Amino acid sequence: MADRVTVIGWDGSPLTDAARSAVAAATLVAGAAHHLALPEVPPGAERIRLGSVDLAARRIAGHRGSAVVFADGDPGFFGVVRALRAPEHGLEVEVVPAVSAVAAAFARAGMPWDDAQVVSAHSRDLRRAVNVCRAHPKVAVLTSPGAGPAELALLLGPVHRTFVICEALGTEHERMTVLTSDKVADHTWRDPNVVIVIGGAGQTTVPSGPQGGGWIAGRDPGYPPAIRGWALPSSAYGAAADRGEGESRWLRAGQLARLGPRVGDLVWDIGAGSGAAAVEAARFGAAVIAVDQDADTCGRIAAVGRRFQVQLHVVHGTAPQVLEDLPEPDVVRIGGGGAAVATACAARRPERIVTHAATRDQAEAISRALSDGGYGVECVMVQSMEMDARAWSERDRAVAFLICGHRPHP
Repeated sequence: MADRVTVIGWDGSPLTDAARSAVAAATLVAGAAHHLALPEVPPGAERIRLGSVDLAARRIAGHRGSAVVFADGDPGFFGVVRALRAPEHGLEVEVVPAVSAVAAAFARAGMPWDDAQVVSAHSRDLRRAVNVCRAHPKVAVLTSPGAGPAELALLLGPVHRTFVICEALGTEHERMTVLTSDKVADHTWRDPNVVIVIGGAGQTTVPSGPQGGGWIAGRDPGYPPAIRGWALPSSAYGAAADRGEGESRWLRAGQLARLGPRVGDLVWDIGAGSGAAAVEAARFGAAVIAVDQDADTCGRIAAVGRRFQVQLHVVHGTAPQVLEDLPEPDVVRIGGGGAAVATACAARRPERIVTHAATRDQAEAISRALSDGGYGVECVMVQSMEMDARAWSERDRAVAFLICGHRPHP
């Protein structure tokens, strides 16, 4: 095993004294081509072009002497430190950090970034990074080959954002470009790059947090502060009554509990009605596509999304036909459409499908459709009765079947 392993972050600035000392003593140096070309690298040191970090880590583990690993930006922030410290390699490392590529990108753009989401995109999980861009107004994406600005923009599709693309930060080829997302796929981009994705429904400028700045990095779970709790009454979303969609808010609470929307997910809300479930799923940090067949209802859903300061992609159309052109969902809530829509959703293989039925016959038909689609099915009759606590009298009663289809894990 190497006697000493030092990981050096590089942001284009001159190396620190600590970094120079480590490089001068190195008998093995790993890094990208521009790192290995640095004049400080000893001529007699073994040089490893850093492609697969795991392969380099095995080489380092078998090396006798001092090793240095160069990495762009801060190597402890979505960088090589995690891979080098993996138990299978047994490496203990010293780290000389540098300015992260994300911090450098926001600095070049002249924007604060304590309110930004930060994601690392690889081809295997690019879809989740895209969903974060759908759901949040300011996102920094650390890209990789095959999961770059063009792929990001193509997967966003009709969801329009502004891209600030920072290429080759810290090198002589550094460049910053600002484009709308529909133009990004028309260009070829130099690796490595960082993409700042900003904007959203109702926003034409870079979003800002509460006056005076926020108190927590990333998404503030309590912002806006006036909203507390879940399963708010439908009247909070502009519906005339709590059962305007044929369901109570208590049933909606059960649906959200079974859906479990989270950051990186894409939720379909089919038959979104008042937009209550769509807004509450978005408040969990998920990306949401709200579908409704009524154009006026779609306009109201978009308005309530803006009022609650969440990013909703509202689609006007009739299910199941309109679902064909939508991106793949992680979880689906069906507010209306019955067994036919449940069958169409099951064919897209989301992890969970949650819906409701007013009668036992409808519940049986939907449950059968989900089961035939390869899903395990839960069906529960939910009865809620709101009381007037002062007179201790019944104020409102609702009964429905809550149905959840869950895809078996491999």
